[in-house]
Amino acid sequence: MSTRRRQRFIYAQLAWMLGVITLLAVLGSLSLELVFVLSLIGFLVVVELTAPFNVTPRWRRRLLPIIGLGLLGFGVIVIRRILAILPPGLI
Repeated sequence: MSTRRRQRFIYAQLAWMLGVITLLAVLGSLSLELVFVLSLIGFLVVVELTAPFNVTPRWRRRLLPIIGLGLLGFGVIVIRRILAILPPGLI
């Protein structure tokens, strides 16, 4: 039973990421930062939508460090974008 849920989780994440890459390619906006941010959003959505109500399986607890690293990467991207927008002599 757990293996089926794990596979469903992986398939949902892969479908989301392929959809994001396809959509960005069609729109001509394919960049690594956008793929990362939209994949992170999809990952967080899939994690919440597939969360069980009663018991948290062990494999789901291993997702916490991945979520933390994703949020850290998101923070780095936001800081880089803010620094690129600011005028050169401000900081």
